[in-house]
Amino acid sequence: MRLPADWIAPEWPAPSRVHAFVTTRNGGVSAGPYTNLNLGLRVGDDPDDVARNRQRVRVLLPSEPKWLQQVHGTTALDAANIQGEPIADAAFTRARRVVCTVQTADCLPILLCDLAGTVVASVHAGWRGLASGVIERTVEAMRCPASTLMGWLGPAIGPSAFEVGPDVLEAFARTDSQASSAFVPLREGRYLADLFALARRRLVALGVGQVFGGGFCTYSDASRFFSHRRDRITGRQAAFIWLGD
Repeated sequence: MRLPADWIAPEWPAPSRVHAFVTTRNGGVSAGPYTNLNLGLRVGDDPDDVARNRQRVRVLLPSEPKWLQQVHGTTALDAANIQGEPIADAAFTRARRVVCTVQTADCLPILLCDLAGTVVASVHAGWRGLASGVIERTVEAMRCPASTLMGWLGPAIGPSAFEVGPDVLEAFARTDSQASSAFVPLREGRYLADLFALARRRLVALGVGQVFGGGFCTYSDASRFFSHRRDRITGRQAAFIWLGD
């Protein structure tokens, strides 16, 4: 599979049956703040343009991807059973050629697979979903020991750009007494939060031994990524993962 020049293929030692990539904002037909490969249907873009953009991605996939209506929750669905675009923030599958998908524009896309190449998952992890347990719910749904899983962290708002209040720190501290290590005080009542570090902490705590990625900041790279925090009105890139034959 040959990807467009600036799309991202995860660098991780996944089994050969596991296929994955992440789009950027480049390679599509949308205009204005959605320029140009917006894959989100619910952000105000022309639906016909979104359909054309999705078709450009579809030719690289073995089947129609399983799109979700993401709500910053913790629901993880079996992608093989998905019809339409249900409300959920993660999808997993053991079925071949079924494509798990999440859309992001600052939130963290997490891709998971097991070492044997028998199950994969995609996770939409903003701070609310992370703090509420979307990773834990997804790993539980995958029904295999966490020690047999590996994860990859895709493009998200980086630790030098994600300014938050004490409510975010408190949300993580409720279940992780050391979560403050992922927060840098900025000024009175404000912090810089590291989504990548918070996700790694959750994965390691579960027993996931191999975690890769985490090097792309959506906020700071406007030429490559959509960012809701930066632009407010904007499009969505997407992460895809599936099992080959």
